[in-house]
Amino acid sequence: MKKQYSISRKLNISFIYIVLILFAVSIVIPVAWVFMASLKENSEFYGQSPWALPKGLYFQNYIDAFEKANMGTYMINSVIVTALALLFLLIIALPAAYVLSRYRFRGSKLLNVVFMGGLFVNVNYIVVPIFLMLVDGDTFLRTHNLPPFLLNNLVVLALIYAATHLPFTVYLLSGYFVSIPKDYEEAAFVDGSGYTHTMVKIMIPMARPAVITIILFNFLAFWNEYIIALTLMTKDKYKTLPVGLMNLESAQRAAAQYGQLYAGLVIVMLPTLILYMIVQKRLTQGMSLGGLKG
Repeated sequence: MKKQYSISRKLNISFIYIVLILFAVSIVIPVAWVFMASLKENSEFYGQSPWALPKGLYFQNYIDAFEKANMGTYMINSVIVTALALLFLLIIALPAAYVLSRYRFRGSKLLNVVFMGGLFVNVNYIVVPIFLMLVDGDTFLRTHNLPPFLLNNLVVLALIYAATHLPFTVYLLSGYFVSIPKDYEEAAFVDGSGYTHTMVKIMIPMARPAVITIILFNFLAFWNEYIIALTLMTKDKYKTLPVGLMNLESAQRAAAQYGQLYAGLVIVMLPTLILYMIVQKRLTQGMSLGGLKG
């Protein structure tokens, strides 16, 4: 009986490993192929197998993608928007999560319900209302002889990113704050520390694992976001990397400059791949931090 159980367990483990290997191969091969294609000269895409190795390392594709296709400008825009969105998100989410998880006051349950309800709102469904609100705002400014600034504004885009990811961030942080014993706060209050000082100097440093996790999750989300940036950034000089990549794809497909196209894909993928390889363990652990415990 034990022998049969052992054989069955080994077969199950072997099946799981085979499935995981197949999944890994299905992801690694396309990514490796894009990297390989980005180093090919344009002539190498014709008359030979697409799986053929590049004859040399043609880094001119990356130079052309940065200079001729404006990928450098798009990358700077993405860096600015992502950094600002993370800053706005932390400034709003940390106090909100701390207060909602540690204190009970009139309206706290309603606020918790509102934030939890926000988890079920798909951002793609509200892009058009957001766009119309910004258009109306710019129209209002024009009618009062003020310069419009809501559309094609990287700061406004960062604010919208932060707002759309606020429910998830508050949910994750609240679950971690709840798990911290109240003894630390009580000791701080006895020593004369105020609420704000206790939150900034004691509670937030103790929640560092959760803070790092939400920074990583949201960085990946902001860096790869496409729909909102496409809708709100109508001028080319304000576009982010994912939107710029789509423009590059359309232009280079017509011009048959495939090397530049794949170089643009690598430019978008590389930061997230490097970040994920560095922090993959922390990201996996962070999945268990969310969830309210009281």
